[in-house]
Amino acid sequence: MASNQDDTHDASGSRNNVENEIKQGLTVTKSIIRARDKGEKFEVHWSAEDQLIEPNGSMLASYIGFLVRQHIPITCDNWRSPELKVSKEKIWSEIQRSFHIDESRQKYCIQLAGKRLRGFRSFLSNKFLKDGEGKFVEAERPMKYAEIISAEKWDNFVAKRRNEKFHEVSDKNRKRASKPAYPYKKGRTGYARLQQRILAEEKSDATSLPEHVLWKAARVGKDGAVVEAVQNVYDECVLLLMGGWTS
Repeated sequence: MASNQDDTHDASGSRNNVENEIKQGLTVTKSIIRARDKGEKFEVHWSAEDQLIEPNGSMLASYIGFLVRQHIPITCDNWRSPELKVSKEKIWSEIQRSFHIDESRQKYCIQLAGKRLRGFRSFLSNKFLKDGEGKFVEAERPMKYAEIISAEKWDNFVAKRRNEKFHEVSDKNRKRASKPAYPYKKGRTGYARLQQRILAEEKSDATSLPEHVLWKAARVGKDGAVVEAVQNVYDECVLLLMGGWTS
């Protein structure tokens, strides 16, 4: 029920989420560079489900976002393109320079980089190239990001979004994403770090939560409210588990 892939909630391009992640990425990168200059590396920790957790999980995730924005152009439409091989290797080598991380984690990190890139591209489209009704509008290159987006790359990015076929696909995706049945409420905190936080708050010796418990926790709002549809799914899971115990 709960996703086994952490940081899955960044491809929608939520403005606040992405802007905060960009700021955090810059702050984190400064700290990483200072530590690297001193010859220091950060340890990386993983959950039982092989997901990034604290300490340093959010630091690595933010740094990966910074690196992908530096090394992969916003015009990249195909994350699997062979043309990205050198850039992906550069991202991985930069990660290894500052973190103690096993080679077996490369796939995870590169997949996370792809998600961060999709989130950034969606953010740029939603904030600068759409009006209040979600319709395409012309816009100048956002100078706030001039260091990582050249004028040529921006023009190409905008030109692709003028394409009618692109708009058809974008509209379908927007409608599908606008009304999720069970919306995730924890921003960029993935399931693994959410689980770690809950276990720490409960001072539990357990290494994981039941999937239905974690799934529900991820859909509790800041006010602590749980919508009826989420509660109904949770109750059904509890009943199914009780049936399993008594059978």
